[in-house]
Parts: sequence; C-alpha cells; structure tokens
Amino acid sequence: MSSPTTGIWRRFRRHRTACAAAVFLVLVGLTCVASLAWTGSAMRATGFDRARQPPSWAHPLGTDDLGRDLLARTLYGGAISLSLGVLAALVAVAIGTAYGLTAGYVGGRTDEVMMRVVDVLYAMPYMLLVMLLTVSLGAWLERIPLWPTTSGFRPLHGEWSRFAVLALAIGSVSWLTMARVVRGQVLSLRDQPFIEAARALGLPAWRILLRHLLPNTIGPIIVFASLTVPQAILQESFLSFLGVGVQPPQATWGSLAADGIRALNPYEFAWWMILAPCAALSITLLSLNFVGDGLRDAFDVKDRR
Repeated sequence: MSSPTTGIWRRFRRHRTACAAAVFLVLVGLTCVASLAWTGSAMRATGFDRARQPPSWAHPLGTDDLGRDLLARTLYGGAISLSLGVLAALVAVAIGTAYGLTAGYVGGRTDEVMMRVVDVLYAMPYMLLVMLLTVSLGAWLERIPLWPTTSGFRPLHGEWSRFAVLALAIGSVSWLTMARVVRGQVLSLRDQPFIEAARALGLPAWRILLRHLLPNTIGPIIVFASLTVPQAILQESFLSFLGVGVQPPQATWGSLAADGIRALNPYEFAWWMILAPCAALSITLLSLNFVGDGLRDAFDVKDRR
C-alpha cells in the first residue's frame, strides 16, 4: 500500500505541464542565484559613450542607459524578485495559518470578531495598506538592530532595508485568503472523532492545533503558498513599476520594466530594454501558476483516476 506522499507525487507527475514548469523554475532560480557572483561587476556602468546599445554578441540582451549589461541586470532582478516573492509568501502563510487556526478552533464570538476584522481589511485599498506598512515598518527596521556584523547587530539600512520592508508589507496584506481557507478546513475538522478524543485525553489547545489540525490542513496551505509567490512577485513588480518598490542599486523585473517604458519614446525606440524583464516576468508567473495547479490536483484526495 502506497503512502500519501507517494500518491501526491504520482498525481503531480501526471500533470506534465506542472512538471515542466517546476523544472523551468528550478533552472531559472539556480541560474539567477548562481549569477550573483558575476553580475555585480556587470551591473556597473561601462561608460555613457556605450549606453543603450541594442543586442549584440557582447551583450545578448543589449545595455541600458548607463551601459550596464541587461542580461546581468535581468538575472540579478530575477534573484531579487524571486527571493522577495518567496519571503512575502512565507510571511503571508505564517500569519494566515496562525490566524485561521485560532479563529476556526476557538469559534463562537471570537471567530466572528476575527472574521469581521478580515472583512474590514479586505475592504481597504491594497496600495494604501502597503504604503502605510512600508512607512511604518521602514522606520521600525531602521531602529531595531537585526543585521549581524562582526561587532554585533545593527539596524538595516539602504536597499536591503527596503527589500525587507517590501517583503513584510506584501506578506502582511496577503494573508487574508489564507486565513479564510485554513479556518474553513479547521471548522470541518474540529468536530471529528480524533479531535474529540484529543480533547477527552486532556491535551492542551496548542498541541491539538499543531499536532492534529495543522497536519490535516497542510495540503491547502502548500497550494495557497505556491499561488501566493506569483501574486507577491506581481505586486512587487507593480510597486517597483510605480517607483515605490526596491531602490537602486537593487533591481527587480518590475523596476527594469519601468526603465524600459521610459526608454520607449518617438526619438529612440529601445525595445530591448522592456522585452527581457517583461518576458522573464511573464514566463515565470505563468510557470508558478502551472505548478500551483499541479499541486492543487495532486493534493485533491478525491482524484483517484
């Protein structure tokens, strides 16, 4: 008799598009991370006399306004965008899971109040929430010593402070759907016989939540996390496109796309500056959604075909 994990893996492998997308994402992620060793020098300006060159053998994706190689910029931007998307998704999953578990298990008036808070947050403008959190979290990170150094811990400053702020801000407003999903799962499980038996044995609430309810909701959590990563990347790209995302010298696919838009004018049509980041962003988001669809089908225990 096969284990549940074997069944999940077998059903995921039947989703060939999701498998191909997963392989592609692994290759893209490894390439972007591995390229950080040499993109630092390639991202420096090479001189204004060579700025904004079209694709060539020396620069396969061309150069930008400062003569920086767009291939290196795109790979570097991919590493930042993917890292920020994964970090924001982890924050959203952690907050949403804890919130949904608590609301669903406690129930009653507490559940009603917690869900009304979620409804109020749903009604608030997303951009306003992110901007407010960016300002408040940025001021907090600049005072709290979090970054380890040889002489102790120091506060985050510069571009990495904005990176951490964006990840926390996007994750802090992306957990609402996760909370509702987990709460619904807990409501359907808390009256099951194994939960009643755990209560009869006198187990504390935290142990019932962590040892019995959380493992039975891990499937929807993983599926939601896989779908939150592309959502977070898209939101970060939109914020960077508006100029409120990461700050130079860091770059993301969104900020590179914004640079490409500014390069499209009636006097000089630098199409290559927008093609590379937009193509990389589109294909990566599409692949992440394919993987999410495959995981959703794999964790569907009713699918026994």
